[in-house]
This record gives sequence, C-alpha cells and structure tokens, in this order.
Amino acid sequence: MASDANNASTTNANSSTSSPHPTPTTTSSGCHSHQHCRHKAAHFHRRRGKSATVSLAGVFRRRSLLLRCLLVLPLTLYFSGVITFTVGPLLAILRPAPPPGSVYRSHEVFEKLWPDIHSDNSSSIELSSIWRYRRKLGEQKSCPNGTARQGTESPTLDRYLIIEANGGLNQQRSSICSAVALAGLLGATLVIPRLEFHSVWQDSSEFADIYDEEHFIFTLKDFVTVVRELPEEIMKTYDFNISSIPNIRVQAWAPASYYLGEVYPVLLNQRVVRISPFANRLSMNVPPHIQFLRCLTNYKALRFSSAISNLAQKLVNRVTEKSSSYGGKYVSIHLRFEEDMVAFSCCLYDGGKSEKFDMDAIREKGWGKKFKSSDHVISPGLNRMNGRCPMTPLEVGMMLRGMGFANDTPIYLASGKIYQADRNLMPLRKMFPLLQTKNLLATEDELAEFQGYSSRLAALDYAVCLFSEVFVSTQGGNFPHFLMGHRRFLYNGHAKTIKPNKPKLALLLHNTSIRWDAFKNEMQSMLAEIDKKGTAVPIVKKSRRKASIYSNPLPECRCLLESKNISSAFMLKAAE
Repeated sequence: MASDANNASTTNANSSTSSPHPTPTTTSSGCHSHQHCRHKAAHFHRRRGKSATVSLAGVFRRRSLLLRCLLVLPLTLYFSGVITFTVGPLLAILRPAPPPGSVYRSHEVFEKLWPDIHSDNSSSIELSSIWRYRRKLGEQKSCPNGTARQGTESPTLDRYLIIEANGGLNQQRSSICSAVALAGLLGATLVIPRLEFHSVWQDSSEFADIYDEEHFIFTLKDFVTVVRELPEEIMKTYDFNISSIPNIRVQAWAPASYYLGEVYPVLLNQRVVRISPFANRLSMNVPPHIQFLRCLTNYKALRFSSAISNLAQKLVNRVTEKSSSYGGKYVSIHLRFEEDMVAFSCCLYDGGKSEKFDMDAIREKGWGKKFKSSDHVISPGLNRMNGRCPMTPLEVGMMLRGMGFANDTPIYLASGKIYQADRNLMPLRKMFPLLQTKNLLATEDELAEFQGYSSRLAALDYAVCLFSEVFVSTQGGNFPHFLMGHRRFLYNGHAKTIKPNKPKLALLLHNTSIRWDAFKNEMQSMLAEIDKKGTAVPIVKKSRRKASIYSNPLPECRCLLESKNISSAFMLKAAE
C-alpha cells in the first residue's frame, strides 16, 4: 500500500514538474479554468496592441512616401527642364540635325501633298505655248569651206585609221565623229569603227546593227574615204587579226598637234594606225574644217539602221496619236533611275537596310572593291545637296505637276530597267496616267530583236525624245548631252529642254512642312528661268572639254542648217 502511495506521489510530482498548468475540465466559455481564461485574455490584448501598432506604422510609412513624392516630383520636373534646356542643345551640337537638302524625304512630302496635287489642275500648261522666249540668231561665224578635202597634204588613201569606240550609244557616237575628224586631219582612210563590248552595257552590236553603213560612207565620200575592211595585203601582215596591229595609247583630249607630230609619222611608216580606246581622245579645239567633219558626221552621216529607224518612226507616230488632245505634242523624260546608276551614285533613298544591301551587292558586282577603298569617300548627303543624286520618278512627277503640267499631259518615259519599277513608278503614274514607254507602245514581236541590246533600245528612246515638245533631263550623261544639242540644231537654237535645278529641288523636298502653293511657285519660277536660259547663246570656252558641238552645235554647225539637202523629212532620218 505504502509502495503504491509512493508511486502515486512520484507520478504526481513528475506530472506537476512536466506540466505547470494541469489540464482542468473545460468550461462553457472555452476556458478550461478561470486561470486559463485570464491567460487567454491577456494574450488577446497583447496581440491586439501589436496589430494596432503595425497598422499605424504602415499608415505613417504610406504618408511619408506620399510626402516624399510630393517633394521630389517638382524637383524632378525642375531638373529635367534644366537638362532639356542645357544638355539638349549640347547633344544637338554633338549630334546635329542633317543639313537641309541632305536627306531624301520626297516620299514624305508627296504623301502629305498628294490630295492637293491630285485636285490641282488650275494652272495647266498648254504645250503649244510653253516656250515664251524665242532665240534670235545674231551674227554667226561663216561656215567652213567643206567642198574639198583639207587634211595635212594630199590624201594618203593607202594609209588606214582604225579606232575602237567604247562606252554606251552616245559615247560611241562621239568616238565615231572624232574618228572621222581625225581621218580628215591625217588624210587617212577610215575603217568602219569597231564598237567595244562593255560589261556594263552588255551590247554586242556592230556598227551596221545600229547605223546605216551605206548612208555613212556615201555622206562622207567627198571629205573622208570610209571602207569596211582593211586590204587583204595589210591583213595578211597581221595574220588577219586586227588585234595584232600595234595599238597606240593616246591621252584624253589630245590636241591636233599631238596627232600630227606623233601619230602621223607612224601612219606613214606602218600604213595603218590603231587607237583603242578612242572615246574623248581628240580635243574639241581643232581647226574649223576638222570641226566641220564632226558636225557633218553627227547631224547628217550617222543615221540609224533601217530596223531601228522603222520602229522608231512607228513609236513617234503612236505617241503622237495618243497626244491628239494636245495637238500631237508630248513631253519626254529621260529617267536615270536604273539600279546600276543608283548604286554608282552612292545616294540613299527610302529603301532602308534592304536598299543598302542591294546597292552594296550591285557595286561589288559591277565595280569590285572600288567603293570600299580607303581613298574613296562616300557622302550621300553631300551628293544630294550638290544635285548629283538621280531623281526618282516621284520627284520628276512632283516637279512637272508643280510647273503646271496637268495630269492628262502625254508623257513618254525613256529609260532602262528602273530600280524596283513597280514601287518607284507608281507615284509618277498616279500623277500622269497617260505615261507611255517603248514597251507599252510597241508589241512584243516588234521589240524582240532589240531585247538584250541596250544601245539599240537607247536609239529608240533617242528618236522619240528628239521630237517631243519638251524634253526633261534628270541626271546628265551622254544621252541628254547629245539630245539637247540635237534639239538645239532642230529648233533653231532653243534647247526646249527642262534641266532642273537639282540642289534647289533637293532643298525644297527636304522640307516636310512645305505647302503645295509655295512649292508650285518655286517650280514655275524654275521653269521660266530654264526657258530663258534655253534661248541664250552659250559662251563656249575652248578650254572647256564639255563645251562641244554635240551640246551646242551653233554656230559651228550652222552650215548644215543652210544645206539644201536637208529637208524636214531628212531631218527625221538623220536624227534616227
């Protein structure tokens, strides 16, 4: 019994030690005893006090953050303004805006002004009265005596001159004219000029494919003897290979004295002289009777072959018929926006990275590493400001509409394959729906024999542009150079050519805020100035290589105007 009591006492003692609060019976209030309820109430009040403290702290933190924001925001705005008005100009100095006229924004200007352009036909130009000024021919130099040979001495008909005409259609034309002049200077017989095959123009045409050989030989017979081939005895000496004949390399624009002193002795000794390349190898400053031979060749002896002249006449007739509402008069445009021209110019347009990739590839293919050399500086912005960038079809259209040409004006477009034609020609077609090209005027069968021959296709364009009431030159080069001179020849000295002030145009089309009426005023002033200049007698400086009878045929070539053999019908054939 005692042992059980001791065990029980030990058990209670252990229980009391391990659990200070014995487990009582639970009351209705949820407390097991009054003592437990007091403990629970005290714990509840402690937790409530802590939560209230935390809640008040959060409120104070939020209010403190709001106050800081209210204090910091004005300071932030103040300092941002300081930065804007102090650092901003500094950044502008370090990275200035592009100079006016240096960036192509014509497409942006067009999109903004298109509603006004589309609805404006208020100042339509009548093509029959577009040229207000007329050139008055004053005293001219007398024509050189072209009735007999006037070479170095008696003609050395057993001596022969061979030249290789390089370049495109009209650069080759220049070489041919100079070859006739040189043959006259040296008293040599001219072998029908050879046409160089060029990797850019990709035209394997021979002389007879482009020009009428019979007419060429017959027209020149009283001045220079022309043969198709060298005599067999000379060919035998060189194994019947013209390339075996020693070639004389001549500096550009060599004077007549050089040929008389250096080339003529070789001609007398070898009986044959070959000069290749020959483009721009004879000075424009030559004796009058030699210059006359250039005139005679360019404006009378060089007539396109029957295949070219026949189709050219059809195209002229068709574009004239489509211009009946304007009395058969039309505007022709020479557009140089082919991909090789755009690439060579190194100008930037609105094509972004895709355009740059295309142009880099074309430059690499056509000119190798030329544009990547360290001494070759590419300045697209400067090129545009200086008027060296090819005009886009969009720019040409805006210029003409601004000058007052209505949207129903008949337009003939002369060009090669336009870069991204579908996209770039769309704005021009919107502004001039009556736009025509040789591909639209001729059938596929008619053009079949010309496809792949750039010079023959260019000859078709030349003939149609020649007889337009207005010719628009957009980029320069030999094509407009010759055509402007030919038109002066036909129209008694007046150029009848729109040669735009491209630096001024670039400046105007850089301004995306310009109004249509302001742009029109500028274009109409430009047209008036062009018309006035077109009648002026150019001041020809003999030291200038470009002041040639090809662009300014008068007064040197006036003798052709007086020729009884030149009728209106013949002029068309001669022009072809």
